[in-house]
Amino acid sequence: MSHSKTLLLVITFCIFSSCYIPNPTIAHDSSKSFIHCLTKKSIPPWLIHTRSSSSYTSILKSSIRNPKFLNTAASTTPLCIVTAKKTSHIQAAVVCGRRHRVRVRARSGGHDYEGLSYRAEDRREQFAVVDLSEMRSVRVDAADGTAWVQSGATLGELYHAIWSHEPGLGFPAGVCPTVGVGGHFSGGGFGMLQRKHGLAVDHVVNATLVDARGDLLDRDAMGEDLFWAIRGGGGGGSFGIVVSWHIKLVPVPATVTVFDVARTPEHGAIDVLTKWQEIAPRMPEDIMVRVIAEPHRVTFEGMYLGTCDELLPLMHHQFPDLAMIRGDCNEMRWIESIPYIHLGSNATVADILNRSSISRVNTKNRSDYVRNTIPNHIWKKIFTMLQQVTNLGEFQMYIDPYGAKISSIHESATPFPHREGVLYNIQYITYWNGDANGTLALKWSRDLYKFMEPHVSKNPREAYANYRDLDLGRNKVVNGISSYHYARVWGKRYFRHNFERLATVKAKVDPDDYFRNEQSIPPLFK
Repeated sequence: MSHSKTLLLVITFCIFSSCYIPNPTIAHDSSKSFIHCLTKKSIPPWLIHTRSSSSYTSILKSSIRNPKFLNTAASTTPLCIVTAKKTSHIQAAVVCGRRHRVRVRARSGGHDYEGLSYRAEDRREQFAVVDLSEMRSVRVDAADGTAWVQSGATLGELYHAIWSHEPGLGFPAGVCPTVGVGGHFSGGGFGMLQRKHGLAVDHVVNATLVDARGDLLDRDAMGEDLFWAIRGGGGGGSFGIVVSWHIKLVPVPATVTVFDVARTPEHGAIDVLTKWQEIAPRMPEDIMVRVIAEPHRVTFEGMYLGTCDELLPLMHHQFPDLAMIRGDCNEMRWIESIPYIHLGSNATVADILNRSSISRVNTKNRSDYVRNTIPNHIWKKIFTMLQQVTNLGEFQMYIDPYGAKISSIHESATPFPHREGVLYNIQYITYWNGDANGTLALKWSRDLYKFMEPHVSKNPREAYANYRDLDLGRNKVVNGISSYHYARVWGKRYFRHNFERLATVKAKVDPDDYFRNEQSIPPLFK
């Protein structure tokens, strides 16, 4: 068959299947037309950073927290970055992108474990980034106990704004103040208040979203199916670009007590940890005791919504093996607990407004959910493995107890399904210097993950969507659309039975799969 006939067949097929033609000339023309369209839509040129712009590299790297992604030659970078300052800029990017075959990815400016908000693994992918970090206003209505927060705000900025308006109010979201609101809410969002108040998405009462047509929708306009999907279903990369969130705030006491109690494996840490997993999920909802496990130390880090005088008898009765004493107590205001837990005892409230948090070492994150306690002898084997990693890099396990409020909500109430029956969540973090590929460190990480398989949740082995992990699977595009069949491999892990409903919503609101990345929700047509 001649070259001209082959090309004709490919083009004919693609007209009917909306597939992508990897033609460099078409790509270049699409890029130029897309940029021209943005300027015609009244986006100021200084907000459009193309690859030839002097500002492009610094803007692109401003949100890269993991050094291994600083090597931009290892993946495809965006054609341009639009640093949006108002909603119409987001809408223009979507309208122009659809018109000129350029996909759009949204970036809140916080953390992104796999970098999917600013990079693509497919060299043929044409996309632009809408950077929302300049859209970070927080409007608090203390009388109503609510706030509107834009997706570009960080959790630290949200917490600070709430405290500035009403010190008696707070919000149940993550521990790290540099996490972006948009991505955090889109995946669920849990932290030190989760046992008392549940997830961040459990308190979202409205939102505004730019959909795949470029229309701006609120809860009434988007309908309850789409509103359900964006509250924990990875909405930022699948269903549209959430501009702002209307959240219900929660009361916090005048005094909270924070503590850190460290033990070594040689001094009973493994025994205490074994008992912790039975006790922590069943403790009163006002107390959260999580675990930070490292090769030679286990830290039991907690927060109690009250004073030390109230906490000590509770701990002595509920968790006597921890042997907590008054000297372990640190009383403070809730807002002060944010920098204290994340940054240490010398940090101030003002420090949570610092948006920069670039790691000095490469990292790989994985996650698990545990529904049955792990025996003591297994924990001993785990710590034997942990002590091997010191020759390769560093390692931490963050273990967060569930129970109480987070587990009392039905798993179908939001896309976040890890509720009743979950004892705790594990986040595994491997750190290494030098080689961005981290061959030896990553092999050790995979070996530990494989070892844990019999001892964690099954059918599916669950994972947390905000701890994005491409090792769980990647989307495969078939006839221009992400395949539901292939996506189930990773989707069921993040969303369990909710994954099919998410894919059905996707088919209704974005049937062409315009908002797409390596782990976006695929459309499921019924």
